[in-house]
Formats: sequence, structure tokens, C-alpha cells
Amino acid sequence: MLSKPCNGDTIALSMSESVGVAAGLTMTVLGCSGSYAAPGGACSGYLVEGAGVSIWLDAGPGTLANLQRHLDLDTLDAIVLTHAHPDHWVDALPYHNVVRYIRKRVGVQVYSPGEVRRLAEEVNGRLDPAFDWTVVRDGDRTRIGALTLSFFRTDHGPETLAVRIDHDDGTSLGYSSDTGAGWSISELGAGLDLALCEASLPLDQERTVQHLTARQAGISARAAGARRLVITHIQPGVDSAESQRQATTAFGAPVELAAIDERYEITHDPT
Repeated sequence: MLSKPCNGDTIALSMSESVGVAAGLTMTVLGCSGSYAAPGGACSGYLVEGAGVSIWLDAGPGTLANLQRHLDLDTLDAIVLTHAHPDHWVDALPYHNVVRYIRKRVGVQVYSPGEVRRLAEEVNGRLDPAFDWTVVRDGDRTRIGALTLSFFRTDHGPETLAVRIDHDDGTSLGYSSDTGAGWSISELGAGLDLALCEASLPLDQERTVQHLTARQAGISARAAGARRLVITHIQPGVDSAESQRQATTAFGAPVELAAIDERYEITHDPT
């Protein structure tokens, strides 16, 4: 199967896509372009599944279309939106219209900073009863079935929340969302089985804006003791193969490159 990484190139999916392998959590990439979508691509969005729970983690432009290749929209349990930049949340608006008018549902759980909710209400009007929207902040924690979600403020404006997802079986996923170098994956806590970290910038733009290079992503994940690293949110035009090489050198182990439709099986390693 072929897929598109963050910068729009076409590649063959890696072995991490091995569908059907039992795992505590799975993560499917719905979009991974940074700031705007590459040709044929989509912005940030991931389908996280575990213990019978499905979570749409960020809903950037293009991810609603891709979500439907992997999930019946009627079965989605929750949406988590990490911040108000449009490349991370605006596809939640048409999905709201789906469950409000077309495939009617009540009480779809949504979690986000307050500014995202304000913008959604400004565009779509009343959000309930279709959405049961909870505003979350730094330090908040919530349960969705057997999954625990914890939220952490990153070095990025507007208010941006990294997310750690823990399965009751011990499996864990950490997602940086967007951040600058003033925040580290270590703040998500120890024992991450997989770190999903932004790597927006080429090396020559390091520390110019509140985003990371692949080298910084690798350093951050290594310091956190993450067992695996997937880099994402690479801006169109950035050499993703070079980003992967830089991240691998800094991380000290092979690093995977997010690609649309790639599915990662995440299992817990207690060692």
C-alpha cells in the first residue's frame, strides 16, 4: 500500500502498518502536514483506538475525509482538539454538521482549550446536544472508557495542549501537538511507548519560531526515554527524508516518519 508522508511525497507503508496485530493502542495517521496541507495531503489528525474506544486526536483540514476510510462515523467516541490554529481543528465543524443534521447523534465528547470552543460556536452556533464539549487546561485529566487522557501546556501560542493517553494495560502514547523548544516531551511523564512529535522546520530554521526541527524532536524524545518516536507536522517543502535522518541521529534509534493511512500498533514494554 502506498501513502503520503507529511511533505506530499509518495512512499510505501512500513511494517508498522501491520493490521490485525493485537495491541493496547493503535494510532492511524489521518493527516500530518505542518501549517498547511501538501498536495494530496491533509493537516494534523490521528485516530487513536484502544479498549473499544475511538478518539479523533486533532481534526485538521482533510482529516474528516480520511477518517472515513478507517472508521464508521457513527462509532466515533470522542474528539480531542489541541489548540485553535486552523490546521488542527476545523474539520470538527463539518463533523458537527454531520451529527447535528445528517447522521444524528447526541453527546459526542469533545475536549479542547476554551478558544477552540469559542471559535466553533462563532461559526456553527449552538454545539449541544450533538457535541458534549468540555474545556480542558494544563494539568487536567479525563477518562474515556479504559483510556486516561492527560493534558500539558506546550511552548506554543495560542494555548496549546500536548496529550498523553494511557491504556489501563499500561500502554502509553504521547503527542506533542505544536511546540517550541521551551517545552519537552519529558513533561508528559516517564514510560512512553510511543512519542508522536512535531518536526515542522528544516535545521536552518531552528529556534526561529515556536516549532521544532526533527533534531530537536529526537533530542526531546530521547531525554524523555520514549521507546519509539514518530515525527509529524513536517511543513510542505521540507526534506522529510533528511528530517528522518536528523531525528534518528538525535534519538539514537530508528525514527518513523508519519504518513497518511499508516497505522501504528503500540504495545507496552515494561522494561
